[in-house]
Amino acid sequence: MTETDIKSQTAAVIPAYQDEKHIGDIARRTRERLDHVLVVDDGSTDQTEQRAREAGAEVIVHAQNQGKGEAIKTGLAHWLGAADSSGRRQDRQITWVILLDSDGQHLPEEIDRFLLAAASVTQPMFFIGNRMEDVARMPLARRIVNRYMSAQISRVCGQKIPDTQCGYRMLHREIIPDMLGGGHRFDYETEALIIASRKGYRIESVPISTVYTDQVSKIHPGRDSLRFFKMMRRYRRLGT
Repeated sequence: MTETDIKSQTAAVIPAYQDEKHIGDIARRTRERLDHVLVVDDGSTDQTEQRAREAGAEVIVHAQNQGKGEAIKTGLAHWLGAADSSGRRQDRQITWVILLDSDGQHLPEEIDRFLLAAASVTQPMFFIGNRMEDVARMPLARRIVNRYMSAQISRVCGQKIPDTQCGYRMLHREIIPDMLGGGHRFDYETEALIIASRKGYRIESVPISTVYTDQVSKIHPGRDSLRFFKMMRRYRRLGT
């Protein structure tokens, strides 16, 4: 299948929360590359929804903040057809889904790298961005933590994933039903890798740029770290 064929069958999900500053630009640039772009506004109280709609994206709004994991699952379910309230299941043509953040850390122009990778495979795959080949612009503390966590998660997954903390991803439609469970917040992205691995899917890395500008992390270090370590302990007990 050619890259053009893949592109016509690919949709984007952009989870967003309180990101009126960036979401319009990110949604617009994503729309320049894909016809199907969905922003999931996770209970924002600013102009996130309005800016996304003005940029031409479809928008689903959570009435209250539920966490990044739930926003991603809402988007995946939508493209799978499970969240179509009309019951028409109109999105059957979608074969691949791209996940990218709303704050500018992921360049929509690099969607093409994922499309090219998908065009080269003949089976359902899970692709994840890899910033670790471009670490000069990554803060030292973030680099150290990322490498440590990636090593730990790779061990649990049973396959090498250089940048497990990257939210820029692309997955085949066949994988989506298994992705609708798991954590609710930032722990979801790690758990998704473990679940996909244990279902037998290969996770391949796609080199992307490292971007740090004025983003303010929405991660709560204490709370989210505790969730992470509890989850890792649970999966280690379950074994491989």
